[in-house]
Amino acid sequence: MDVKLPRLGEGAESGTVVSILVKAGDRIAKGQTIVEMENEKAVAPIPSPVAGIVASIRVHEGDQLSAGQTILTVTVEGGPATGKAAAQAPVEEAVAEATTESPDGDEPEAPANEITPAKAGAIPAASPSIRKMARELGIDLTRVRGSDEGGRIQLSDLRAYIQRLQKMGAADKAGKAAPAPESVDFSKWGAITRQPMSPLRKTISRRLVESWNAIPHVTQFDEADITSLMELRSRYAPLYEQKGARLTLTSFVLKAVVAALRKHPIFNSSLDEAAQAIIFKEYYHIGVAVDTDQGLIVPVIRDADKKSLLELSKDLGGLAEKARGRKVSTEELKGGTFTISNQGGIGGAHFTPIINQPEVAILGLGRGAMRAVVRDNKVEPRLMLPLALSYDHRVIDGGRAARFTVDLIQALENFGEADARISPTHGSNQN
Repeated sequence: MDVKLPRLGEGAESGTVVSILVKAGDRIAKGQTIVEMENEKAVAPIPSPVAGIVASIRVHEGDQLSAGQTILTVTVEGGPATGKAAAQAPVEEAVAEATTESPDGDEPEAPANEITPAKAGAIPAASPSIRKMARELGIDLTRVRGSDEGGRIQLSDLRAYIQRLQKMGAADKAGKAAPAPESVDFSKWGAITRQPMSPLRKTISRRLVESWNAIPHVTQFDEADITSLMELRSRYAPLYEQKGARLTLTSFVLKAVVAALRKHPIFNSSLDEAAQAIIFKEYYHIGVAVDTDQGLIVPVIRDADKKSLLELSKDLGGLAEKARGRKVSTEELKGGTFTISNQGGIGGAHFTPIINQPEVAILGLGRGAMRAVVRDNKVEPRLMLPLALSYDHRVIDGGRAARFTVDLIQALENFGEADARISPTHGSNQN
């Protein structure tokens, strides 16, 4: 039997083969991962729906596959298969959690062939309720691509078709379409090397362009004196390591950001453009940008307001490791309310971070540097941390940004022993 690629989630019809984990002649078990697929910024394992022997591999690493395309052929053990639909069901269930909707609330782009020309002949398979709905909406079902067995049209297919029509209508309404990019033959002036953009880099590129074009960005710059904070970190870092956590500057910044967000909830909001309303969130899910070999990935730390410094440090280290290993799930990339991007470990000072839609603000951190600072009429060497707060000017005014920055700096400069102590639930208190 042929093992086909299932849908990778709601609206996710395609992906890229990252790795092939079996070869022809291998004996595989039901549920064993056969390939890993990349969709948006997440990598999902695709399990085999049956046990058997791999007869042939039908794909290569780097191939772009759509739902329904054959991955490999298996000689099934234990008798004939009970049908393709039954075989594919376990696959869809297994990948449902790993790949659902795209991160950060964005809908993945619909495939170019989602709206197909009307077909003459047989009426496509669909339930009576789907047919009734299509009639009421004036939709020709021969133009809708069915994803179920035999091309049967499901409610999700009809919904995806309508969303595609809406996107096309919005594009038409926008008026002038952007001119198609033109390729430049750089080889005319010397030797070149051409490297195709990875799926992750394409996603990053598209998202940043969308954010930059849609949001009027303003960036507020300042500096925080972290001399005392880093001394506190040095004293407590060994105790945190004994608990399996790495106490970093970002751990402290997470705490300080949550404190500032509590005082200024507008920074923990999102703009609902369709309803012309601002959505204030009562949860604090903080995204932390992680620099990986493949590109920038932003996993989200859930309920940062409810966690101790030790718990935040463990979460931060665990998610960063998963992101660098491309093991972070789609769910771990979604639902952020505010983002932190720390470039201090690399170098540089102030920069202008781009807001992670649909959030309204992002905090950029540069590398701390010793500065000559006047304190109590005396010049002292102090470790100063560059801060760059980019915000959506449609939602946030400059005065609010300045007040948020002032409170954030105060939180960073006023960490005390009590903030760093490990609570009794994690071990004995130590000073």
